[in-house]
Amino acid sequence: MSSDLLDALTALEKQKGISREVLVDAIEAALVTAYKRNFNQAQNVRVDLNLGVGTIKVYSRKDVVPEEVEESLLQISLEDALLINPAYEVGDIVEQEVTPRDFGRIAAQTAKQVVTQRVREAERGLIYEEYIDREDDIVNGIVERFDARNLYVGLGKVEAVLPMTEQIVSEKYNPHERIKVYITKVERTSRGPQVFVSRTHPGLLRRLFEMEVPEIFEGIVEIKSIAREAGDRSKISVFTTNDEVDPVGSCVGARGARVQSISNELNGEKVDIVEWSEDPVVFVANALSPSKVLDVQVKEEDRSTTVVVPDYQLSLAIGKRGQNARLAAKLTGWKIDIKSETDARELGIFPRIEEEVEVEHGDESEQVDVYSDEETTLDSTEESEEITSDSIDLYADEHQ
Repeated sequence: MSSDLLDALTALEKQKGISREVLVDAIEAALVTAYKRNFNQAQNVRVDLNLGVGTIKVYSRKDVVPEEVEESLLQISLEDALLINPAYEVGDIVEQEVTPRDFGRIAAQTAKQVVTQRVREAERGLIYEEYIDREDDIVNGIVERFDARNLYVGLGKVEAVLPMTEQIVSEKYNPHERIKVYITKVERTSRGPQVFVSRTHPGLLRRLFEMEVPEIFEGIVEIKSIAREAGDRSKISVFTTNDEVDPVGSCVGARGARVQSISNELNGEKVDIVEWSEDPVVFVANALSPSKVLDVQVKEEDRSTTVVVPDYQLSLAIGKRGQNARLAAKLTGWKIDIKSETDARELGIFPRIEEEVEVEHGDESEQVDVYSDEETTLDSTEESEEITSDSIDLYADEHQ
């Protein structure tokens, strides 16, 4: 074996990141295959590749048996083994060099094919190990090509698949365009590792906020839940235990710079940021932002709520095609039934408890109305729109 092979192994180790030991094992396995195929040998053999000396030797391996030999290519009698070395015992393995004189060109060609395959498998293994650790992470990619169902994104060492179902409907992807994608799954296949990515997964929105908002990345502000209709509108709830930090303001940024940057990355997708609360009354009211909420009535047994809003805010609370209320239900995990103030009063559910109490004040008295709950309100600058119904039931999706 010339020094050229040693140099080639060193180069492969540096360029491909595959250790020399892996390559040597691949070569030895290839030479065993070449010996059996080209010299019609069915015996058990071992190939010794000595990089230091530069030699290749083939050794037959035979088991030592007490007396009768059934397979002469695989077994040797104890009597014959003792002639080779008196120290052999039954069960030992006897090795004898059987290197053919012309074990050269044909063997090398066969070995080259197997080595190439082993190197390719080793490369695939390294790529798989690299990307399996990046599941649920965001990466930059380049749009490379399309077919009838999928878009293929180059990630450097591997080409990721962006299925049609994971593409934002309103987005148009151009060849060589750079995009951010979310790795949803990595699989090991016969053709190498297969990486699947998404542009619609809620995890993409979470990772974008972690990249854009230092308070989230450092754990000061926590994203509690996400509801997303990709390409159109999303809601996220945030929370912090630090009284000196405004969780919503941190995510919005100065003059909305942070959230606007994320919206631009998602092709103009609107993102509502609300404060999370363990109190469902407060959380549901916050989640229906930007509409104004008068009252939230909670039924713990079926995780449902009845929300009362001013008449002029009903369409805003429900949103276009029910989107605002649907996203609020996904975000909170509570069923939401929205009613106008007029209908709620007619049904007798708002105000919930109303009674007259006489308050003595000197010689005068006055009547006051006492309500069981204070009003929970949210400011809104959006205009309401016409709708055909005055209430809507929405259920929270299990998938946040």
